[in-house]
Amino acid sequence: MPQPRMMLVVTGDDFGYCPRRNQGIVDCFKSGGISNVSLLVNGCAAKEAADLAQRHNIPMGLHANLSEGVPVCPSLQQASTLTNQRGFFHGKTGFRQALEGGQLSMKQVELELRAQVQLFRDLTGHLPHHMDGHQHVHVLPEVREVFALVLSDLHIPFTRVPLEPGLQGCPALPAHLQRFYAQVEKDARDSIPVFTRYGIRWPHVYLGLTTMGQNMSVPNLQRALNQALAAGPPGSPSSRSAGSHQPVVTAELMVHPGYPSLPQEGGCGEGPDEFSQSADRQHELGVLRDPALLALYRREGVQLCAFRHL
Repeated sequence: MPQPRMMLVVTGDDFGYCPRRNQGIVDCFKSGGISNVSLLVNGCAAKEAADLAQRHNIPMGLHANLSEGVPVCPSLQQASTLTNQRGFFHGKTGFRQALEGGQLSMKQVELELRAQVQLFRDLTGHLPHHMDGHQHVHVLPEVREVFALVLSDLHIPFTRVPLEPGLQGCPALPAHLQRFYAQVEKDARDSIPVFTRYGIRWPHVYLGLTTMGQNMSVPNLQRALNQALAAGPPGSPSSRSAGSHQPVVTAELMVHPGYPSLPQEGGCGEGPDEFSQSADRQHELGVLRDPALLALYRREGVQLCAFRHL
Protein backbone atom coordinates (compact mmCIF):
# COMPACT_ATOMS: atom_id res chain seq x y z
CA MET A 1 0.00 0.00 0.00
CA PRO A 2 1.25 3.51 -0.75
CA GLN A 3 2.16 5.73 2.19
CA PRO A 4 -0.90 7.79 3.25
CA ARG A 5 -0.73 11.56 2.98
CA MET A 6 -2.88 11.99 6.07
CA MET A 7 -3.71 9.94 9.16
CA LEU A 8 -7.20 11.16 10.11
CA VAL A 9 -8.93 10.49 13.42
CA VAL A 10 -12.67 10.96 12.85
CA THR A 11 -14.09 11.32 16.37
CA GLY A 12 -17.76 10.91 17.14
CA ASP A 13 -18.35 13.14 20.17
CA ASP A 14 -21.01 12.73 22.90
CA PHE A 15 -21.04 8.92 22.96
CA GLY A 16 -23.23 7.98 25.92
CA TYR A 17 -25.61 10.95 25.58
CA CYS A 18 -28.66 8.82 24.79
CA PRO A 19 -29.48 5.42 23.25
CA ARG A 20 -30.28 6.89 19.82
CA ARG A 21 -27.02 8.83 19.65
CA ASN A 22 -25.21 5.66 20.69
CA GLN A 23 -26.87 3.62 17.96
CA GLY A 24 -26.12 6.22 15.30
CA ILE A 25 -22.48 6.40 16.34
CA VAL A 26 -22.15 2.61 16.26
CA ASP A 27 -23.80 2.45 12.82
CA CYS A 28 -21.42 5.16 11.60
CA PHE A 29 -18.39 3.28 12.91
CA LYS A 30 -19.51 -0.01 11.34
CA SER A 31 -19.92 1.78 7.99
CA GLY A 32 -16.40 3.23 8.14
CA GLY A 33 -17.58 6.81 8.69
CA ILE A 34 -15.82 7.36 12.03
CA SER A 35 -12.75 5.74 13.55
CA ASN A 36 -12.91 6.88 17.16
CA VAL A 37 -15.40 8.06 19.80
CA SER A 38 -15.36 10.33 22.83
CA LEU A 39 -17.43 9.22 25.84
CA LEU A 40 -19.55 11.45 28.10
CA VAL A 41 -19.33 9.47 31.33
CA ASN A 42 -22.12 11.51 32.95
CA GLY A 43 -24.41 10.84 29.98
CA CYS A 44 -27.54 8.84 30.74
CA ALA A 45 -26.47 6.05 28.34
CA ALA A 46 -22.76 5.94 29.22
CA LYS A 47 -22.82 2.33 30.46
CA GLU A 48 -24.57 1.19 27.29
CA ALA A 49 -22.03 3.14 25.21
CA ALA A 50 -19.07 1.53 26.97
CA ASP A 51 -20.58 -1.92 26.41
CA LEU A 52 -21.17 -1.14 22.72
CA ALA A 53 -17.59 0.07 22.30
CA GLN A 54 -16.28 -3.17 23.77
CA ARG A 55 -18.62 -5.29 21.64
CA HIS A 56 -17.67 -3.56 18.37
CA ASN A 57 -14.01 -2.82 19.27
CA ILE A 58 -14.48 0.95 18.93
CA PRO A 59 -11.49 3.06 20.07
CA MET A 60 -12.71 5.41 22.78
CA GLY A 61 -11.47 8.38 24.75
CA LEU A 62 -13.01 10.68 27.37
CA HIS A 63 -15.13 13.74 26.56
CA ALA A 64 -14.57 15.56 29.86
CA ASN A 65 -17.72 17.45 30.81
CA LEU A 66 -17.78 20.45 33.16
CA SER A 67 -20.66 22.33 31.55
CA GLU A 68 -23.70 20.06 31.06
CA GLY A 69 -25.60 17.90 33.51
CA VAL A 70 -24.49 16.61 36.91
CA PRO A 71 -20.97 16.06 38.31
CA VAL A 72 -19.84 12.47 38.85
CA CYS A 73 -17.67 13.30 41.87
CA PRO A 74 -19.90 12.56 44.92
CA SER A 75 -18.49 15.42 47.01
CA LEU A 76 -19.45 17.93 44.29
CA GLN A 77 -23.04 16.78 43.85
CA GLN A 78 -24.39 18.63 46.91
CA ALA A 79 -22.70 22.02 46.93
CA SER A 80 -20.01 23.10 44.50
CA THR A 81 -18.73 26.16 42.67
CA LEU A 82 -19.18 24.11 39.48
CA THR A 83 -22.96 23.80 39.86
CA ASN A 84 -26.02 26.00 40.17
CA GLN A 85 -28.66 25.86 42.91
CA ARG A 86 -30.35 22.89 41.20
CA GLY A 87 -27.12 20.87 41.25
CA PHE A 88 -26.42 21.09 37.52
CA PHE A 89 -23.30 22.41 35.80
CA HIS A 90 -23.59 26.07 34.76
CA GLY A 91 -23.88 25.42 31.00
CA LYS A 92 -21.65 26.38 28.08
CA THR A 93 -22.07 30.12 28.57
CA GLY A 94 -22.62 30.03 32.33
CA PHE A 95 -19.41 28.09 32.95
CA ARG A 96 -17.41 30.68 31.03
CA GLN A 97 -19.11 33.55 32.86
CA ALA A 98 -18.44 31.95 36.26
CA LEU A 99 -14.80 31.40 35.28
CA GLU A 100 -14.38 35.02 34.17
CA GLY A 101 -15.94 36.14 37.45
CA GLY A 102 -13.43 34.13 39.49
CA GLN A 103 -16.23 32.00 40.97
CA LEU A 104 -14.90 28.52 40.10
CA SER A 105 -12.60 26.45 42.32
CA MET A 106 -9.80 24.89 40.26
CA LYS A 107 -9.40 22.29 43.00
CA GLN A 108 -13.00 21.24 42.35
CA VAL A 109 -12.30 21.20 38.60
CA GLU A 110 -9.43 18.81 39.28
CA LEU A 111 -11.56 16.60 41.53
CA GLU A 112 -14.25 16.32 38.87
CA LEU A 113 -11.80 15.61 36.04
CA ARG A 114 -10.13 12.85 38.07
CA ALA A 115 -13.53 11.41 39.01
CA GLN A 116 -14.57 11.31 35.35
CA VAL A 117 -11.35 9.51 34.39
CA GLN A 118 -11.96 7.00 37.18
CA LEU A 119 -15.53 6.42 36.04
CA PHE A 120 -14.28 5.92 32.48
CA ARG A 121 -11.87 3.32 33.83
CA ASP A 122 -14.65 1.63 35.82
CA LEU A 123 -16.84 1.45 32.71
CA THR A 124 -14.16 0.26 30.27
CA GLY A 125 -11.43 -1.41 32.31
CA HIS A 126 -8.72 0.92 31.00
CA LEU A 127 -7.63 4.56 30.96
CA PRO A 128 -8.61 6.74 28.00
CA HIS A 129 -5.93 7.11 25.33
CA HIS A 130 -7.14 10.63 24.62
CA MET A 131 -9.19 13.21 26.52
CA ASP A 132 -10.82 16.40 25.29
CA GLY A 133 -13.41 18.82 26.66
CA HIS A 134 -17.15 18.95 26.02
CA GLN A 135 -17.89 22.38 24.50
CA HIS A 136 -14.12 23.04 24.46
CA VAL A 137 -13.91 23.79 28.19
CA HIS A 138 -10.48 22.14 28.42
CA VAL A 139 -8.72 25.05 26.68
CA LEU A 140 -10.19 27.78 28.88
CA PRO A 141 -7.87 29.87 31.09
CA GLU A 142 -6.98 28.18 34.40
CA VAL A 143 -8.88 25.04 33.39
CA ARG A 144 -6.25 24.13 30.79
CA GLU A 145 -3.51 24.04 33.44
CA VAL A 146 -5.52 21.67 35.64
CA PHE A 147 -6.55 19.62 32.62
CA ALA A 148 -2.94 19.19 31.46
CA LEU A 149 -1.82 18.27 34.98
CA VAL A 150 -4.44 15.51 35.21
CA LEU A 151 -3.51 14.11 31.79
CA SER A 152 0.18 14.16 32.67
CA ASP A 153 -0.35 12.52 36.07
CA LEU A 154 -2.49 9.76 34.61
CA HIS A 155 -0.37 9.23 31.48
CA ILE A 156 -3.16 10.11 29.04
CA PRO A 157 -1.10 11.06 25.98
CA PHE A 158 -3.44 12.90 23.58
CA THR A 159 -5.84 15.83 23.63
CA ARG A 160 -7.58 18.14 21.16
CA VAL A 161 -6.44 21.66 20.21
CA PRO A 162 -9.33 23.28 18.29
CA LEU A 163 -7.47 25.48 15.78
CA GLU A 164 -9.05 24.99 12.35
CA PRO A 165 -7.51 26.20 9.06
CA GLY A 166 -9.89 28.49 7.20
CA LEU A 167 -12.23 29.00 10.15
CA GLN A 168 -12.01 32.78 10.25
CA GLY A 169 -14.15 34.29 7.54
CA CYS A 170 -15.98 31.06 6.73
CA PRO A 171 -19.19 32.34 5.05
CA ALA A 172 -21.27 29.39 6.24
CA LEU A 173 -21.03 30.42 9.89
CA PRO A 174 -23.42 32.98 11.41
CA ALA A 175 -21.94 35.95 13.26
CA HIS A 176 -22.61 34.61 16.78
CA LEU A 177 -20.77 31.36 16.00
CA GLN A 178 -17.92 33.29 14.40
CA ARG A 179 -17.49 35.23 17.65
CA PHE A 180 -17.67 32.11 19.83
CA TYR A 181 -15.26 30.14 17.65
CA ALA A 182 -12.82 33.06 17.52
CA GLN A 183 -12.65 32.93 21.32
CA VAL A 184 -12.28 29.14 21.27
CA GLU A 185 -9.35 29.50 18.87
CA LYS A 186 -7.69 32.16 21.05
CA ASP A 187 -8.05 29.89 24.09
CA ALA A 188 -6.72 26.93 22.08
CA ARG A 189 -3.70 28.90 20.92
CA ASP A 190 -2.96 29.97 24.50
CA SER A 191 -3.21 26.32 25.58
CA ILE A 192 -0.40 25.12 23.34
CA PRO A 193 2.50 26.16 25.63
CA VAL A 194 0.67 24.65 28.62
CA PHE A 195 0.04 21.31 26.91
CA THR A 196 3.60 21.31 25.55
CA ARG A 197 5.05 21.87 29.01
CA TYR A 198 3.20 18.83 30.33
CA GLY A 199 4.18 16.64 27.36
CA ILE A 200 0.63 16.32 26.00
CA ARG A 201 0.30 15.56 22.28
CA TRP A 202 -2.31 16.41 19.65
CA PRO A 203 -2.71 15.98 15.89
CA HIS A 204 -1.18 18.55 13.54
CA VAL A 205 -4.57 19.79 12.34
CA TYR A 206 -8.05 20.05 13.84
CA LEU A 207 -11.22 20.09 11.71
CA GLY A 208 -14.92 20.13 12.46
CA LEU A 209 -16.20 23.61 13.32
CA THR A 210 -16.86 24.62 9.70
CA THR A 211 -18.39 21.24 8.81
CA MET A 212 -20.90 20.79 11.62
CA GLY A 213 -24.58 20.00 11.14
CA GLN A 214 -26.05 21.23 7.85
CA ASN A 215 -22.62 22.62 6.90
CA MET A 216 -21.35 19.05 6.58
CA SER A 217 -21.21 17.90 2.96
CA VAL A 218 -18.76 15.96 0.84
CA PRO A 219 -17.57 19.16 -0.94
CA ASN A 220 -17.11 20.99 2.39
CA LEU A 221 -15.20 18.06 3.85
CA GLN A 222 -13.04 17.95 0.73
CA ARG A 223 -12.30 21.67 1.16
CA ALA A 224 -11.36 21.15 4.81
CA LEU A 225 -9.11 18.18 4.01
CA ASN A 226 -7.39 20.11 1.21
CA GLN A 227 -6.71 23.01 3.57
CA ALA A 228 -5.30 20.61 6.15
CA LEU A 229 -3.04 18.90 3.60
CA ALA A 230 -1.88 22.27 2.29
CA ALA A 231 -1.05 23.47 5.79
CA GLY A 232 1.12 20.41 6.41
CA PRO A 233 2.69 19.51 9.75
CA PRO A 234 3.44 22.80 11.57
CA GLY A 235 5.89 21.13 13.95
CA SER A 236 3.54 20.30 16.82
CA PRO A 237 4.56 17.20 18.82
CA SER A 238 2.35 14.62 17.21
CA SER A 239 3.40 12.00 14.74
CA ARG A 240 5.68 9.90 12.64
CA SER A 241 6.96 10.89 9.22
CA ALA A 242 7.18 8.86 6.08
CA GLY A 243 10.93 8.32 6.12
CA SER A 244 12.64 10.52 3.54
CA HIS A 245 9.29 11.45 1.97
CA GLN A 246 6.95 14.28 2.84
CA PRO A 247 5.83 13.98 6.49
CA VAL A 248 2.41 12.47 7.03
CA VAL A 249 -0.15 15.03 8.19
CA THR A 250 -2.08 13.96 11.29
CA ALA A 251 -5.54 15.41 11.82
CA GLU A 252 -8.68 15.06 13.89
CA LEU A 253 -12.15 15.65 12.45
CA MET A 254 -14.74 16.28 15.18
CA VAL A 255 -18.23 15.06 14.25
CA HIS A 256 -21.60 14.54 15.96
CA PRO A 257 -23.48 11.79 14.12
CA GLY A 258 -26.50 9.98 15.51
CA TYR A 259 -30.22 9.54 15.35
CA PRO A 260 -32.02 12.52 16.93
CA SER A 261 -32.73 12.14 20.64
CA LEU A 262 -36.33 11.59 21.63
CA PRO A 263 -37.87 14.18 23.96
CA GLN A 264 -37.30 13.26 27.61
CA GLU A 265 -34.76 10.57 26.64
CA GLY A 266 -31.10 11.30 27.04
CA GLY A 267 -28.82 14.05 28.24
CA CYS A 268 -26.60 14.29 31.27
CA GLY A 269 -29.32 14.76 33.88
CA GLU A 270 -31.46 17.58 32.47
CA GLY A 271 -32.88 15.80 29.42
CA PRO A 272 -31.74 16.10 25.80
CA ASP A 273 -30.90 19.53 24.38
CA GLU A 274 -31.87 20.97 21.00
CA PHE A 275 -28.50 20.04 19.53
CA SER A 276 -29.09 16.34 20.24
CA GLN A 277 -32.72 16.39 19.11
CA SER A 278 -31.85 18.15 15.85
CA ALA A 279 -32.11 16.44 12.45
CA ASP A 280 -28.52 17.65 11.96
CA ARG A 281 -27.34 14.57 13.85
CA GLN A 282 -28.79 12.22 11.23
CA HIS A 283 -27.63 14.52 8.42
CA GLU A 284 -24.04 14.13 9.65
CA LEU A 285 -24.52 10.37 9.90
CA GLY A 286 -25.63 10.24 6.28
CA VAL A 287 -22.74 12.34 4.96
CA LEU A 288 -20.10 10.42 6.92
CA ARG A 289 -21.39 7.11 5.50
CA ASP A 290 -21.68 8.45 1.93
CA PRO A 291 -19.67 6.24 -0.48
CA ALA A 292 -18.52 9.42 -2.22
CA LEU A 293 -16.76 10.55 0.97
CA LEU A 294 -15.14 7.17 1.54
CA ALA A 295 -13.95 7.23 -2.10
CA LEU A 296 -12.56 10.75 -1.51
CA TYR A 297 -10.48 9.46 1.40
CA ARG A 298 -9.00 6.74 -0.79
CA ARG A 299 -8.33 9.12 -3.69
CA GLU A 300 -6.63 11.73 -1.50
CA GLY A 301 -4.53 9.22 0.46
CA VAL A 302 -6.41 9.79 3.74
CA GLN A 303 -6.27 6.85 6.14
CA LEU A 304 -8.75 6.80 9.04
CA CYS A 305 -7.27 5.76 12.36
CA ALA A 306 -7.53 6.13 16.14
CA PHE A 307 -5.35 8.23 18.42
CA ARG A 308 -3.35 5.16 19.42
CA HIS A 309 -2.19 4.81 15.81
CA LEU A 310 -0.58 8.26 15.69
